Amino acid sequence: RLFNCKSKQRNRLVFLMLPPLLLLKSNCCYLSRRLNQLSSHDPLWKRHCKKYWLISDEEKSRRNQSWKAIFISTYSDLGRYIQYYATLKKAWDDLEKYLGQRCPRMIGSLKESVQEEDLDAVEAQIGCKLPDDYRCSFRIHNGQKLVVPGLMGSMALSNHYRSEDLLDIDTAAGGFQQRLGLKQCLPLTFCIHTGLSQYMALESVEGRNKYEIFYQCPDQMARNPSAIDMFITGTSYLEWFTSYVNKVVTGGYPIIRDQIFRYVHDKECVATTGDITVSVSTSFLPELSSVHPPHYFFTYRIRIEMSKDALPEKACQLDSRYWRITNAKGDVEEVQGPGVVGEFPIISPGRVYEYTSCTTFSTTSGYMEGYYTFHCLYYKEKFFNVTIPRFHMVCPTFKVSTARMVSKNAVVLILDFPSHLLFSLSVNLNSRM
Repeated sequence: RLFNCKSKQRNRLVFLMLPPLLLLKSNCCYLSRRLNQLSSHDPLWKRHCKKYWLISDEEKSRRNQSWKAIFISTYSDLGRYIQYYATLKKAWDDLEKYLGQRCPRMIGSLKESVQEEDLDAVEAQIGCKLPDDYRCSFRIHNGQKLVVPGLMGSMALSNHYRSEDLLDIDTAAGGFQQRLGLKQCLPLTFCIHTGLSQYMALESVEGRNKYEIFYQCPDQMARNPSAIDMFITGTSYLEWFTSYVNKVVTGGYPIIRDQIFRYVHDKECVATTGDITVSVSTSFLPELSSVHPPHYFFTYRIRIEMSKDALPEKACQLDSRYWRITNAKGDVEEVQGPGVVGEFPIISPGRVYEYTSCTTFSTTSGYMEGYYTFHCLYYKEKFFNVTIPRFHMVCPTFKVSTARMVSKNAVVLILDFPSHLLFSLSVNLNSRM
């Protein structure tokens, strides 16, 4: 309707949708000649173009338009998203710049933006409204192609690999869920190796908050297939996407073999013994975890490095490891064994050795600490221990399936029935069979 209006009518409709300050500026032209001149003063519109649309001077020159004209035309197209656009556009720009430097082949998997009519068509297809922050992001990039590596991070163990793609709007719509347990949930990501997805709830049903983002986790102890627990990963698309991008571009996630690996490193989780430094990063694997039964799977990546300034005779070889593992209940398990992951690495000045392993807890959190035993290569009878810093592992916030809660409440109600009524009910049921 806006685009079918004549130029003057369209401009007035646009002005009606402007924020109060901009509305005041734009409507000044109707009060007096001087205010008319002031509201058309182009430098006044420059700040708003930069603030809301991130328009650079170079782009203005390329478009060969005034700042006011650029603001109005951009608002006509994207005004619905004015509170989200700058934040999401900056996140996408930062991510593209970072990927261009660190893993450029991932850039080629990004898809061009979609138009308003494409998003409207998806809403009509699934019968639900999409949140404006989600729509805004897809006006910038329409997710990515189903390729490896995935934009939303990878994880690898010796016999397990996960890499999550950010789904384009049509693929996401094709995976929209109406079944019990995932009713009115839209997939945001997908791993072609594990089938894992992160979902966004488009309505407040089955115990979920509207626009909450989560990994599904089937209740393995329930007979009801709709009993699905949830590991929560975000409260809105904006928060979910921008927090992930911030971790990537600030180096919070390591780039390994041109992929973003979702290991979290605590900067305080570092220990130095002599010339050797040990640091640890960890990650939670929802696809290998469950709430019912309580089984929480974590992987950890350990980096062992000898200072480049160490003397050559400090070169040594790792012989064994000792772990002290403590869960949230205070239960302690001690583990000793030769080498690490079947290897006995040699550490010399300037050399780095990294390896990945895993552990599980029956509680939602726990921690590990310990030491490695080395022997010197030049003095083979000399042994020494190197401290492994304590590192904590905590699973994300989770929600229990409403199907389980209903079932549990039903059992409680039955148990609370007087015994003579239960007997009478049993007799009546048997007489009908």
